[in-house]
Amino acid sequence: MSEKIWLSSPHMGGNELEYIHDAFDANWVAPLGPNVNGFENDIESFLNADVKVAALSAGTAALHLALIECGVEYGDEVICQSMTFSASANPIAYQGAVPIFVDSEPDTWNICPNHLRKAIRDRFAKGKKPKAIIVVHLYGMPAKMNEILSVAKEFDIPVIEDAAEALGSTYKGQACGTFGRFGILSFNGNKIITTSGGGAMVCHSQQDKDKAVFLSTQARDEAPHYQHSQIGYNYRMSNICAGIGRGQMEVLDDRIIARRKMHKFYTELFQGIDGVSVFTEPSDDYFSNHWLSAILMDPAKSGKTREDLRLAFLEDNIESRPLWKPMHLQPVFANSPYYGEKVAQRLFNEGLCLPSGSNLTGSERKRIERVVTKFFTKS
Repeated sequence: MSEKIWLSSPHMGGNELEYIHDAFDANWVAPLGPNVNGFENDIESFLNADVKVAALSAGTAALHLALIECGVEYGDEVICQSMTFSASANPIAYQGAVPIFVDSEPDTWNICPNHLRKAIRDRFAKGKKPKAIIVVHLYGMPAKMNEILSVAKEFDIPVIEDAAEALGSTYKGQACGTFGRFGILSFNGNKIITTSGGGAMVCHSQQDKDKAVFLSTQARDEAPHYQHSQIGYNYRMSNICAGIGRGQMEVLDDRIIARRKMHKFYTELFQGIDGVSVFTEPSDDYFSNHWLSAILMDPAKSGKTREDLRLAFLEDNIESRPLWKPMHLQPVFANSPYYGEKVAQRLFNEGLCLPSGSNLTGSERKRIERVVTKFFTKS
């Protein structure tokens, strides 16, 4: 069997080991140190905004701390985009809060501003004011932030941007992750850059960052002994992982270019194939890193399903994957309120994520092309 083509595999740049060796040479093998500070500074510079960044153990940890800093407690309600990975919703449950799921709009596949407003009005009518709104930039595609922020301002609810998949994406020239009260980044092994595992919290004040660092290091009070006045967490990024991140930041621009080239490859590959559309920016206001390229297949027009294509890829040892199953359809959240129609459900039923790695070779692209060509020419 041919070697496996992965959906999105890690892609090292070459200088990661230098930063790791520096950490070992200086004995900075701990959840603090020069690489952590340097990595945070690198991200702040890249985002090109007046923000402060806290490097953490995961994007999920960052989202959890953002909810805490927004004052989310047991019994509170938090609005969350339904079309997303479970890590966007799980931290709501960590706090004992109730997720309120909202449908997507078809342009960006992200939270629909109209259904968001309807959801908030209905929660108000029920005597509940949501404590936060979690917006996700799905697969690197920026959400309709102007409209979303307008709704959030109307009802005075803070926005948390889950930009785990969107490092390098911009909306109207502004970096994703810098619009809301907090932004969330992820450096998991499959992301556009990786620290092997890890994430970051984007804050708009030093005070908010200091609070995040305090909570992420077990909330230890200032004292010569171990004193704790509130619950803390072991969420800080290690100096070793941050060293990997520093090396990755050196090649981030190249990774964005490579992912966008893969998107162009698929746009050309599927051009003219009836019933297939490639997920792309709705206008020049949006710049996606195209972390994952994805398609929708309308079986009524193509005569085939996205599952048929997924199995055809699998037969040639090529990984592809259905879009995220919406959170309101997940068994664990079956009792959570949902506002919207069936856009997210249709996306799940008809959508497929395609191999998008920045390290895919020309020969691997030809393999992908052969499978697609054979699949759509076969009766």
